[in-house]
Amino acid sequence: MIIMGVDPGLTRCGVGVIEAGVTRRLSFIHVDVVRSDPKLSQDLRLLAIYNGLVEKIERFAPDMVSIERVFAQENRNTVLGTAQAAGLAMLAAAQRGIPVALHTPTEAKLAITGNGKAEKIQVERMVARVLGLNTLPQPADAADALSVAICHALRPQGALQGGEREQHLTPAQRRWAEASQQATRRHGARRDM
Repeated sequence: MIIMGVDPGLTRCGVGVIEAGVTRRLSFIHVDVVRSDPKLSQDLRLLAIYNGLVEKIERFAPDMVSIERVFAQENRNTVLGTAQAAGLAMLAAAQRGIPVALHTPTEAKLAITGNGKAEKIQVERMVARVLGLNTLPQPADAADALSVAICHALRPQGALQGGEREQHLTPAQRRWAEASQQATRRHGARRDM
């Protein structure tokens, strides 16, 4: 399965492409950053990001697009630009019939390092290690895109089917599955209130 990870951003939108084998062996394919010029108007910047994402999707023909979920930040303009870029990635995938998954930064950190609060450098080192890279992926947006693709590939829900699944999970995947289940229960409880 080819998975394209996207770390959405309006100035720099990270794109990482990996292959997840049947045995959950992960292979590096591509990493890059789609850029837009901050001097351009918002509409032209969004067009540049969209066109760059479409080019990557058409070039690598992913089976799945995994996008880092937008989370609240203090800078409203950053959140809006990030959300718009995430929407463009979803649109580009949906237009081609490619399924989309959203993962929070905490989920990605937990899946890769076993620690949902891992520092950026820890995530970068684990991304390089998991994919067998000789150097850390740069810039940070590129590493984040690879991490969200790896996160999707390692997600416990899809790792194996039936009763076999639990016995084949790594310790990090077990912790991630437990944390995800707790978060889902908390989210559902809030929705019921």
